[in-house]
Amino acid sequence: MKSTTALLFASTLLLASPAFAAAPNVVVSIKPVHSLVASIMQGIGEPSLIVEGGASPHTYTMKPSNAAALQAAKVVFWVGPGLEAFLDKPLDTLGTGAQVVELGEAPGLAKLKFREGGAFEGHDHGEEGHGEEAGHEGHEDHGDAHAGEAEGAEHADKHDDHDHAEGEFDMHMWLDPMNAKAMATEIEKTLAAADPANAAAYKANLEKFNARIDALDKSLAETVAAVKDKPFVVFHDAYQYFENRYQVRVAGSITVSPEVLPGAERLSEIRAKIKELGATCVFAEPQFEPKLVSVVIEGTPAKSGTLDPEAGTLEAGPDLYFQMMENIGASLKECLSSAS
Repeated sequence: MKSTTALLFASTLLLASPAFAAAPNVVVSIKPVHSLVASIMQGIGEPSLIVEGGASPHTYTMKPSNAAALQAAKVVFWVGPGLEAFLDKPLDTLGTGAQVVELGEAPGLAKLKFREGGAFEGHDHGEEGHGEEAGHEGHEDHGDAHAGEAEGAEHADKHDDHDHAEGEFDMHMWLDPMNAKAMATEIEKTLAAADPANAAAYKANLEKFNARIDALDKSLAETVAAVKDKPFVVFHDAYQYFENRYQVRVAGSITVSPEVLPGAERLSEIRAKIKELGATCVFAEPQFEPKLVSVVIEGTPAKSGTLDPEAGTLEAGPDLYFQMMENIGASLKECLSSAS
C-alpha cells in the first residue's frame, strides 16, 4: 500500500513539474522587439511588453504598471535612447536591478545614418550598396546622399527634424530581417547567460527563428519585386532598412519626426515632390493622423495606403514580427500595383 501511495505521489510530482526551469522576469520596450524576445523564449516563458496596443514609442508616456515591471525585471531589452527616449531616465532609476540590453548596439547589425528632411532626392539604386557596418550586402548608406533637401526647399517647421543628440543612426533597425537575426542572436546570448538552465532551449528557438527569417526574407523579395521601381511617400522616415534590403523607392516622408506634426509649408513641399518624382502611393501609419495623407495627395494622382512599422494593430507575440513584415510587403504591392 505504501509503495503504491509513494508511486502515485511521485507520479503527481512528475506531472506537475514544468518542462523547463522557471524563466527570468524579462521586460521589452516595443512590439517588434518583444516578438523577437518572445520567439527566443517560446515554451520557456513570456516577456512583458511596455508599449502595448496601438501606442508609439515616439509619443509614449510611462504608466505606473510599466514602472513596476521595470523594478521587478531581471533583463530589459530595448532598441536604445534614439527610439525609446521615454525609457532613458526610468531605466536609470527603476531598472537598476536588471541587466539592460540595448539591441541597437547588437553585434552584426547593418546600421544606416539618419537622413535629414522629408523630401528626399531621387534614389539611385544602381549604385553599389553598403551598410555603415559590414553586416550584409545590399545596403546603401543614404546618410550623405540625403543630407539636405533641394535648394530653396527650406522648412518653416524648424523643429520638425530628428534630434540626433543620442546618436547618428536610424533606430528602426528591425525592418531589415537580417538585423532581426542579429538582434535575436544577442537576445539568445543574454538569456542563456541569465538563465543557464534553459540555455539549450533558447539556442533551439534561435535556430527555428533564423530559419523562419530566411524564409520571410525570400518571400518579401518576391512580393515587392514587381513594384520596387515605383516611388512612394511614407508618413515618417522609418523605412530605410526595408528600403535598402529590398531596393524599394521611398521618395520622401510627410514628417521626419512624428512627435511634431508638419506645417502647411512642409505639406506643400511634399505634394510638389510627389508630382515631381511621380510618386504613386502615399502611406499613412495607424498611430498617427491619417487626414494628413489626404491633404498631401490632394491634386495629385497618388493613391493612399497604410504601413505599420511598429505593429500597432497586431497582437503581441512570437508571430507578430513575421505578420508585420508580411503586411508591409503586401501593402506596398497592393497600392503600387494598382497605381498608374
